[in-house]
Amino acid sequence: MRLAPLAVSAVAVASVAVRAVLGAPAPVTRAVAAVASLGSSGVSGSVVFTKAEGGLRVQGKLSGLKEGAHGFHVHEFGDCSAPDGASAGGHFNPTGEPHAGPHDASRHAGDMGNITAAADGTASVDYVDPRLAFDGPTSVLGRGVIVHANPDDFKTQPTGNAGGRLACGVIGAAKPE
Repeated sequence: MRLAPLAVSAVAVASVAVRAVLGAPAPVTRAVAAVASLGSSGVSGSVVFTKAEGGLRVQGKLSGLKEGAHGFHVHEFGDCSAPDGASAGGHFNPTGEPHAGPHDASRHAGDMGNITAAADGTASVDYVDPRLAFDGPTSVLGRGVIVHANPDDFKTQPTGNAGGRLACGVIGAAKPE
């Protein structure tokens, strides 16, 4: 029993020594999700998250969409392996709040609203989300971005009635620009 505290202390000292030699990793300031088609939807693109004053700046460009609005969310898991995207889980909601719109005071952290496609099937987004971060309980790192078939109505619980999942991407740390 006396060895256990000693062993823990030795690991802690070794960890500090390794950090001193290698240096602590730099904080994440940018992340990217390469969004790929689920099934035969043909939807693809990318979403970039950048640390900004007041949250994370969300910038994305997608193509292959039907004209109109499509639900656009961060989901709890960065797993796009299921053909229907179900492996990404539900909306990212670490605070246990109701589903709502991106500008509502009480909402899922992952409620990013809708992305609207033009007649040519392209859509873009660019805004700062005060609920998202790269650290702490609302960290998006390792989570999934999902683009849905229908518009998010911002009220139906827990999904906004956004329909099937058209595309999925895993949010991963990226090299700073």
